[in-house]
Amino acid sequence: MTITLITGANKGLGFESARRLLALGHDVWIGARDAGRGRTAAAELGARFVHLDVTDDASVDSAAATLRAEAGRVDVLINNAGVGGGGSPADQLTAAEVQRVFEANVFGPVRVIHAFLPLLLAAQAPSVINVSSGLGSFHEMTRSEWAPFGSVAYSSSKAALTMATVQYARAIPAVRFNAVDPGFTATDLNRFTGTQTVEEGTDAIVRLATGGAGAATGTFTDRTGPVPW
Repeated sequence: MTITLITGANKGLGFESARRLLALGHDVWIGARDAGRGRTAAAELGARFVHLDVTDDASVDSAAATLRAEAGRVDVLINNAGVGGGGSPADQLTAAEVQRVFEANVFGPVRVIHAFLPLLLAAQAPSVINVSSGLGSFHEMTRSEWAPFGSVAYSSSKAALTMATVQYARAIPAVRFNAVDPGFTATDLNRFTGTQTVEEGTDAIVRLATGGAGAATGTFTDRTGPVPW
């Protein structure tokens, strides 16, 4: 059975990814910083829960210790947890505001990968999927209709996450690392204004999570295929 850990999985894209992967036979662990909401989500889906706050070293290390003891490995790690914000006008933006966004969206996945890498390497065909965004794509932000959107903090954090994914893929070939753009999906991150359903938004995540040993690595894709950088 494929053992899958999803961070920030008590709602939105993480919750829907968990639902779909459970239906495909994965043993899904829901990671959430709010223990109450995480346990409720896990109980609703029939998943397992682990307390995991991606911005806290001790929390991430404790979660890794729990999965080491109870599962022994992680086949698929989905770094879904993240925050919006950082939307102040550029001339008013502070370093503290940017740091808060990067703490969850960039340092969080790095923190989780570092803690869980031994468990990933214990799997036969390990995969890490980082949930990025088209708002972090240089192409989208300069040459498409999405150019007026995004923000200094959020967009740059997602650009950094996508680049980190590529560098991990090159540095650790034993693990497949890929970034995904869910697309403009209706979640609380955009006050449910997105034009896609959460099922559509998780298509790329599910495809990569079920790709097996022959799947690609070092890619940036959405539900339709490769995304321009």
